[in-house]
Amino acid sequence: MARSYRHRRGFSRVTSKKPHERTKVFASFYKKKRFLSFPAGLFSVLIDSHCHLDYFKDAEFPEVLARARAAGVAEMVSIGTSLEQSRRILALVENEPGLWCSVGIHPQHAHEEPVPEPEVLAAMTAHPKVIGLGESGLDYFYETAPHEVQQAGFRAHIRAARIAGVPLAIHARNADADIAAILAEERDAGGPFDFLLHCFSSGRALAEAAIAMGGYVSFSGILTFPKSTELREIARDMPADRILVETDAPYLAPAPHRGKRNEPGWVAHTAATLAEVRGLVPEQLAALTTANFRRLYPKAVPL
Repeated sequence: MARSYRHRRGFSRVTSKKPHERTKVFASFYKKKRFLSFPAGLFSVLIDSHCHLDYFKDAEFPEVLARARAAGVAEMVSIGTSLEQSRRILALVENEPGLWCSVGIHPQHAHEEPVPEPEVLAAMTAHPKVIGLGESGLDYFYETAPHEVQQAGFRAHIRAARIAGVPLAIHARNADADIAAILAEERDAGGPFDFLLHCFSSGRALAEAAIAMGGYVSFSGILTFPKSTELREIARDMPADRILVETDAPYLAPAPHRGKRNEPGWVAHTAATLAEVRGLVPEQLAALTTANFRRLYPKAVPL
């Protein structure tokens, strides 16, 4: 898992500078921490492509959704982390307009149940509200599950995504080389599949490898952190048609809320940073990431 509209300055002119000069500009800007609040509704339509809505209490759930929609976040995808939890989140989103979910086993939980058959995972995406698989992938930071178990589960999710024709949300932490290798091996062995590197905070090499294989990259509140200079440079350089935004709520709250419990409405802060990094106005960034989401998740058809 991985979690202000700021004064508009600097980023629209950064691209003309040499790489080392751009780094200084990014670092200088964020060191000053010039974060301002932004009005609700600044973004026309945003989609939080990855959050964990089941982590909020039932009593506060309506207020969380209301705050998100007031911030312009019209849709949210609640992510599966185990098979049983995936069934629960389907019940949570089933009757809520604009809410979707995915099915999957998080790599930190990969050792807690047998590696599922791809056909079983694929069958769990039959419901119209289940628009993807995941999150699956590799996490070598916490080491809660053996690497070989995580890798087997990751491959099963990839194969299920290919069978079901839905995208896979990928968790990658301290495992860039193995993530890239497995993606390439599975693609070469079985054909293409759609996928998203969620909450991206890895190196440029993995981002470029994913893009080369047809993948997408999603940015979270980490993008707003003062020391995320390299990440902002990667975000600036990604193809426009392959980027999304997310919160990973309740984790990784963006500046200026860092350290607090994150929630979907705060994806607007990440979107504001991404817009400025890429030299876009908020409405352009919202339209761009929404179009990318619709292309990646064709099952998410708003009513």
